[in-house]
Amino acid sequence: MESVKSVGTVKFSNQLPTQLEPLVQLAHNLRWSWREETKQLFRDIDPELWSKLGEDPKQMLHQAPASRLRELAGDDGYLGRINNESQNLSEYLTAPLWYQKTCATSDRSNNLITAYFSMEFGIHPSLPIYSGGLGVLAGDHMKSASDLGVPLIGVGLLYTHGYFTQSLTADGWQQEKYEYHDPANLPIVAVTDDKGEQLKVTVAFPEGRQITIALWVANVGRVPLLLLDTNIDENPEDMRSVTDRLYGGDSEHRIKQEIVLGVGGIRAVDAYCEQKGIPRPDVAHLNEGHAGFLTLERIRQRMAQGMDYAAAFEQVRASNIFTTHTPVPAGIDRFDMSMVRRYLGDGLPEDQQLCPGIPLDKAIELGREDDPSLFNMAHMGLRASQRANGVAKLHGEVSREMFAGLYPGYEPAEVPIGHVTNGVHLPTWVKPEMLELIERVSGGADLAVADTWSNPDAVPNEKIWEVRNKLRADLVEVARAATFESWATRGHAEAQLGWTRRVLDPEVLTIGFARRVSTYKRLTLMLRNPERLRSILLNEERPVQFVIAGKAHPHDMGGKKLMQEIVQFADQAGVRDRFLFLPDYDINLASYLVAGTDVWLNNPVRPQEASGTSGMKAVMNGGLTLSISDGWWDEMPQEETGWTIPTVETPDFEYRDHLESQALYDLLENDVAPLFYDRDDNGIPQGWLEMIRRSWTTLSPMVTSTRMVRDYTTDYYRPTQHQAMLIAKPEDASSYAAWLETVKSEWSTVALSNLRVADTAPGAEAHAETETETLITVDVDPGSLEHGDIRVQAIIGDQDDHGQIVDPVVYDMDKTGKSTYTVAIHRDLPGTVGYTARVVPCHDMLVNAAETGLITYYPA
Repeated sequence: MESVKSVGTVKFSNQLPTQLEPLVQLAHNLRWSWREETKQLFRDIDPELWSKLGEDPKQMLHQAPASRLRELAGDDGYLGRINNESQNLSEYLTAPLWYQKTCATSDRSNNLITAYFSMEFGIHPSLPIYSGGLGVLAGDHMKSASDLGVPLIGVGLLYTHGYFTQSLTADGWQQEKYEYHDPANLPIVAVTDDKGEQLKVTVAFPEGRQITIALWVANVGRVPLLLLDTNIDENPEDMRSVTDRLYGGDSEHRIKQEIVLGVGGIRAVDAYCEQKGIPRPDVAHLNEGHAGFLTLERIRQRMAQGMDYAAAFEQVRASNIFTTHTPVPAGIDRFDMSMVRRYLGDGLPEDQQLCPGIPLDKAIELGREDDPSLFNMAHMGLRASQRANGVAKLHGEVSREMFAGLYPGYEPAEVPIGHVTNGVHLPTWVKPEMLELIERVSGGADLAVADTWSNPDAVPNEKIWEVRNKLRADLVEVARAATFESWATRGHAEAQLGWTRRVLDPEVLTIGFARRVSTYKRLTLMLRNPERLRSILLNEERPVQFVIAGKAHPHDMGGKKLMQEIVQFADQAGVRDRFLFLPDYDINLASYLVAGTDVWLNNPVRPQEASGTSGMKAVMNGGLTLSISDGWWDEMPQEETGWTIPTVETPDFEYRDHLESQALYDLLENDVAPLFYDRDDNGIPQGWLEMIRRSWTTLSPMVTSTRMVRDYTTDYYRPTQHQAMLIAKPEDASSYAAWLETVKSEWSTVALSNLRVADTAPGAEAHAETETETLITVDVDPGSLEHGDIRVQAIIGDQDDHGQIVDPVVYDMDKTGKSTYTVAIHRDLPGTVGYTARVVPCHDMLVNAAETGLITYYPA
């Protein structure tokens, strides 16, 4: 038949049978993404289509054959399952959970406590607004907040093209492709007003312009995730493109996005809460510095109600939390100061400024750093947040060192940055086969609140091995399909690619390595000695295979070069069936990698890995850890739960990488592979499985995001909410601001004198006996201040060769006379120690005296 030219088009759409309408509600709440029973409902409509659509329920309802939907509408068993899942979701959304049972008062149990701002959220591939670890962490945070009943609201950006999909050229170079994502096809709904119109907010931009932002919401279980969209008709083209791509564009594009997220985000939350008739959140949680400009908007709102800047700032600061995710200065957003001034509205009439009423010099001061030409978003986050944290214990220590300059006079250990170790959402990342075993070893405990698993021996080794073999085989199947597709995309004919159907071996020890490609993560450490790696891969008795994935930032040429080195090694005929690079690393691919690999490899430059969470996911699926002692692994009980690659501290980076790569090879050859292949008469690696049991049952409860969110709630959200309430009244805020101003202006009048230990002055060595009470005394003149404005402290500790106190111990001293302060100390160990005394500010609103930057040491 000759070709016939169309004269028009007809679009056919499904009319969902009435009996299946509850599926719409299930599809529009992303809880389905971590509930297997709900996913199975959609999978059973058409398993092949479900896989083709990337497991997207909304698209399944749009694209499934109408005949199949009609058939299911008459299936009583299927309709019964729909009813069960609808009822289960309804109960989940309304039942009192951990927060309501343990944290909330009756009158505030469901009021929003925190607005959580993040540049990206990794919930599911069907909502493509994430790139990697930061976003997946934020997504897991939302899910666990929902599981715990924590009344949270998320705030992010709705990216028109999201992050890029990755492919490779013939020579292994990364190529990026951006796809358009129609909001109508995403699991989101427009936030509308009483007239059915989509809610919008506006933000001032330079040259007297305004950008309009439309509001969407994705329901993540009980947690609403507000998404901000500038790609709307009201905006001219240059403003429509502000939310085009995640981490795309230049520095100016980035500041536009961060202003929309911060300033626009606060206005969006207010509009959403007003429309819903609910109170605004008490607390703002900044997940990294990207949302830092929200501080200015929160201050502006208070100033618009009549407060002065100082009082408004203290109210906001008391209710902000800042989480830093980078242990290196290069990871911090810095903007050209002249550009920041322009976006703040410098020189424009007040009503055209970003946040009218805020003095420009005050706003600039928040981001000040040593280089006066740059505005530092992390400094802004720390200065404007009374509580801050890193994302692992070691990262907290590194952060205190890195930002110590913001708190002059205080030891790094006293810098007010704590830590909450990251975690991962167990129901999302654990495969159903392994989840069934977890339910047995946990003793049937509620996994949202279980800190330990009570029955670690409930599952025999043989069953664990059966599941591990199944998960490894699933990964092999996925890897073969991905390898075929990748090589076809790189220009090879199907007839040349039969070998791709045979890559990997489901019986071989499998090492996983997948993460964002950046220099400090050392993607190519394993290639330091290619011949030794080749011998490990091809060992006849104990072969090893690697599955690797990751994306480099489009502008990171160094990262792309490292990736190309890996790909070119993987292309070699001798190893290409044992060493694979799989393109387009995303949540879906990650789920197979972390579940199917036997060992998860992590070899960053210590201590430059803030936390890392992919290894946590592997542990929950019965994988073992082979890692540098960095990030989350540094604080875990490592003995007999995995292998730690020794680290070398040296300024010679080549030498360090050489030694650490040799240590990696040694562990693989002499410890990891022999244990995996040591089998009993039934072919079961009993020693390997005992290590899995220890790792799996010990570490998993420690690295869940439910533990993480409980930590945030008890250690940050609720204390911050309490602190905010203490200063909620304008007069209390003004009083505290005035106190701070007085203390700062009069601090120089504070003086210490007549310091003595056991009545001996510092000029002579004092003598005291161990295990006896020894008094330290000092006289303090508060000058123009009151004694109630200060806290006097004694400092004791061993001395280095320069007379500096090492690892000081701080003792609060009691006022025992008109101007005398005393403390009794006890020491168990004999030896000579150094001592001194100091004065710091004291007020009920201070969480940490270092916030003020004021301190006076003896003598003064």
